[in-house]
This record gives sequence, C-alpha cells and structure tokens, in this order.
Amino acid sequence: MKAFITGATGFVGSHVARALAVRGAELRLLVRSTSRTDNIADLRAEVATGDLRDPESLKKAMAGCDFVFHVAADYRLWVRDPEQMYRSNVEGTRAIIRAAQETGVRRVIYTSSVATMGFTRDGHIAREDSPVSIRDMVGHYKRSKFMAEQIALEAGQNGANVVVVNPTTPIGEYDIKPTPTGRIVVDFLKRKFPAYVDTGLNLADVKEVARGHLLAMEKARPGERYILGGQNLTLKQILDKLAGLTGLPSPTMKVPHAVAMGFAVFDQFFTGTIMGKEPRATIDAVKMGRKKMFASSAKAEHELGYKVLPVENALRRAIDWFQTHGYIEAEGQVAMVNA
Repeated sequence: MKAFITGATGFVGSHVARALAVRGAELRLLVRSTSRTDNIADLRAEVATGDLRDPESLKKAMAGCDFVFHVAADYRLWVRDPEQMYRSNVEGTRAIIRAAQETGVRRVIYTSSVATMGFTRDGHIAREDSPVSIRDMVGHYKRSKFMAEQIALEAGQNGANVVVVNPTTPIGEYDIKPTPTGRIVVDFLKRKFPAYVDTGLNLADVKEVARGHLLAMEKARPGERYILGGQNLTLKQILDKLAGLTGLPSPTMKVPHAVAMGFAVFDQFFTGTIMGKEPRATIDAVKMGRKKMFASSAKAEHELGYKVLPVENALRRAIDWFQTHGYIEAEGQVAMVNA
C-alpha cells in the first residue's frame, strides 16, 4: 500500500504518517519548499515538493498512490490575507480530489474539523447530523473548512470514493506550531494563565485521532463524515488536569466574555494591524468561545471501531514534548506529578 499524505509536517498529519508507517505502508509526503520538516525527519518516506495551490504539482506527486490522506490546512484564527486561506483550504481540497480521480487513487480521506459542526451556547453535544449552515461559521478558518468539507461530501455522494473525518481538539506530542490548544499547555507551563473564560472543548488523544484516519480508510462509507473526538471538558477542567499533572496552580478567576472580547479587540488591532504579527487573542476566538464545542464520537465508535480515550496520557506527553523541545525555558520546567 502506498499512501500520499498532505500536512505530514504538521501535528495531526505527522501522527497519521507514523500510524501508516507502523502498518508498513509506503509513504509519499507532500511538502512545501518553505515547510519545517522536523516532524518527518525520522520517517522513512518519499518527499514530493508541491503546494495545495498548484494543481499540477498535486497530480504529479500523487501518481501511483493507493490512498490519499488530505490532512493539510491553513489553520489560523487570524490572517492578514483571507484569500490565501480560501485558496489553500477550499480550492486546495477541490484540486486534491480532482487529482485523485485523474490518477486512479482508491480512496481519499479528507481531514475536516469539528469546527464545521453545529454548536450551541448551552453545551449541547454536537453530532454529525446536528443542524448547521455556513452562517454558523465564525471567521475565515471555519468558513473555509466548511466550504471545503462540502466539496468533499458532495464528491463522495456523487460517486467518488471520498470520506471525511472531523477531529475535535487533538492534544499530544509533535505539536510543532503549536496549535491553539497546544498554546494552552505552553502558556500554562509558562505561568501565563492567570484567569479563564467559561468555554469548553472536546479534547482527543492525537494518536487515537491518527488511528481513526486509518479506520476511515478501511471502513468509512463514501460521502459520510465521522467525528474523531475524546472527552468533553470545560477550559477550567482542562487547566485543573494540567495542574494535577504538573503541581502548578490552576487559575481561580473567571473572566466574563465581554472582558475577554475587549482584550481581543485591543490585541488584534495593536498586535495584528499595527505590528503585523499574529495576536495572542483574536475576536473570532472569543466569539467561538461563547459556545462549548462538545461533541460525540458515537458514530465513529460504532461504524469504525474508534475509541474515546481519557486525555491525561496525551496531556502528559504534550507537556513532556514541549519541555524537551525548548518551548519552556529550562528554569521554568516542571517535574510531572505521578509521571
């Protein structure tokens, strides 16, 4: 089996590549010329240089592969030029599916996001069939992923062998960027989490999310989507778990969303608009935080054999990885409790 993977230099993609390697698959990894390759340096794989915005490079790189795992995405909650995000996430997905059809790929596994699901402020648990439309999508990232997912679902429903997986909020090692969730861990370790807001996430072990991709390759129904998640936790519960693992104090002060929004408006204007850097807090992130992003993986459990795992092990691995890879200064590192 030969698998073509986009996004293997990133967090989830590197885990998908490793899971496939364990299974004995031949790997061909799409890498941009500007990508950091730390996450794939130890993998035995063929590297193809290309770009989601260059359809010809995709077709050439994909030739001869049996399965395509399209994991790559422009994942930012603030971007100076939104058009680039839509080109990568939406048009890139369209180009991947077209190239797969033209080169005779057996199946495309498209990595969407739980962000495309229908969430409510009261913490209602979202499922694959929860009512949702593009009007519910906050910000360019969510809108672009929603549009890309519709392309993948329509292709699958119209005869193409395309399936969709929707990871929730993965946590674990190799979060090289790091993702917004990884930043929660890093900021906590740096003692930069003095307060919290009333929000919630579904936190999933990234290794099980990667295994879910392989299960989708084997068992998913074309044109269907599957939530790959873990535990539903409030932000406070996540911080308490981090405190229990590290011995560091968990914040006790809850900040109203209005105050958080005020800080985000200032930070996005000053840091983003004036300084041209990515702000720590964004307006879209605060808007998203008004809804608890709780979700159910029951469909994936029933149809694919996916497992919802406790998150403590994944949090422990994330803490260890961030500390050993220089994200936390040596003098600020902690010895984990009950490690």
